[in-house]
Amino acid sequence: MFSLVPILIGLVAVIIFIFLALSIRIVPEYQRLIVFRLGRSIGERGPGMVLLIPIVDRAVIVDLREQVREIPVQTSITQDNAPISIDFLWFYKVFDAAKTVMEVSNFELAAQGIATTTLRSVIGSIPLDGVLSEREQINNALRKRLDEVTERWGVKVTNVEIREIIPPREVQESMNRQLAAERNRRAVVTESLGTREAAVNVADGEKQAVILKAEGAREAQLLNAEGYSNALEKIYSVAKTVDSKTITLKYFETLKELGASPATKYIFPMEFTSLLKDFIEGREKEPKK
Repeated sequence: MFSLVPILIGLVAVIIFIFLALSIRIVPEYQRLIVFRLGRSIGERGPGMVLLIPIVDRAVIVDLREQVREIPVQTSITQDNAPISIDFLWFYKVFDAAKTVMEVSNFELAAQGIATTTLRSVIGSIPLDGVLSEREQINNALRKRLDEVTERWGVKVTNVEIREIIPPREVQESMNRQLAAERNRRAVVTESLGTREAAVNVADGEKQAVILKAEGAREAQLLNAEGYSNALEKIYSVAKTVDSKTITLKYFETLKELGASPATKYIFPMEFTSLLKDFIEGREKEPKK
């Protein structure tokens, strides 16, 4: 007779395996399980191994890691009625998993709606020039307002970053013309500065050349004066050793040279007569041999 015992044992083993498979959950460190038992929350479980009662318990997984979501391009009106297109990224992190599950049905969809309305509200209070130049202030305003709303859902908005701001076409054309004018102005200023620096360098070079030339001339005059002074000192020292007779003889030699010249007029200094007289008297006083 065929025995039903092995079949029953096998069936029990399969049921036990299925029961354990449905009961045991391995929760990573970055996740938590919000467990509902017969519809009532019994808190969060994890990380590690968590035992659940099949059919009785229902678990919702919540990721605790920082998440990033993209808000698609939104058209907003600035304070001065200029339409602009903006898209941005927002970063959030769950700090209370139970609130995230029980306080809102679809957290990400709700947060996206809040983000778009908040964006329009913030942009509507800023003129166009402020939107284009104060991106950091807009990021901080969006983050603060989003964080105020999502805090009751157990979520912390950590950062908001605007990726792109697209102004109207006429504003873009005006900005391009302004940039072109600014580049031309900088080019002209740079060229004028270069010309001025070149002129200053040339003037400095000419001034240095004049200064060096003047210093050279002054040093040359000083050297000539020193040379004349040394020569006069030598002449004076030699003249001290020369007597009147020697000077008279020098005059005679000079007269001899004048007599050899074709000139018909001669000029004699007055001192020559006195020197000649002294020379003649000296010759007379010499003893005759």
